[in-house]
Amino acid sequence: MMNPVAVGPLDLTARVDDALDVQALAFGLSAEEQRVRRSIVLRHLLVPGALSYGATEEDGRLVGFVYGVPCDRAQWWSTVVEPYLMRNEHDDWLDDAFTITELHVLPSHQRLGLGRALITGLTDLVSQPRTLLSAIDTESPARALYRALGYRDLARRVRFPSAARPYAVMGAPLPLLRPESPHHRTGP
Repeated sequence: MMNPVAVGPLDLTARVDDALDVQALAFGLSAEEQRVRRSIVLRHLLVPGALSYGATEEDGRLVGFVYGVPCDRAQWWSTVVEPYLMRNEHDDWLDDAFTITELHVLPSHQRLGLGRALITGLTDLVSQPRTLLSAIDTESPARALYRALGYRDLARRVRFPSAARPYAVMGAPLPLLRPESPHHRTGP
């Protein structure tokens, strides 16, 4: 039986090592990759407007997290994806958008709605009218979730310098879509 999980704002600076442990299990990071990512996460959190959300069990154990920053064309991620977006005439998405930097849930807690709760909770706090993210360019549960939230592919086969596999850049208007309640439907 799963312990109850609370989803809400997270002091990611204080919990960075816990978050990287989640990411290592969910995404398959080595100890060296965790060390490198630690400094990257802490640097991102200094960006004005950076936000983070976490999924925490009653005992304080972090089982999922998401964080992001307002998009800036001078950021490394933006400089890598911009040529791909330009080819598809979507580079305007780099303006006035919020970038989801990382979203990870422990494998034991996946498919319970935590990823959806994390990303929607976080993006409900931002002032930008749209959001961007990158995901491994394969049909995966993560990509299916993003599509269900309203994200669409803006560029595919995006190559990041240190990544072995290509990524897709996806964008969605805010607020993100919510599933319709079976008791509350619109239309005929």
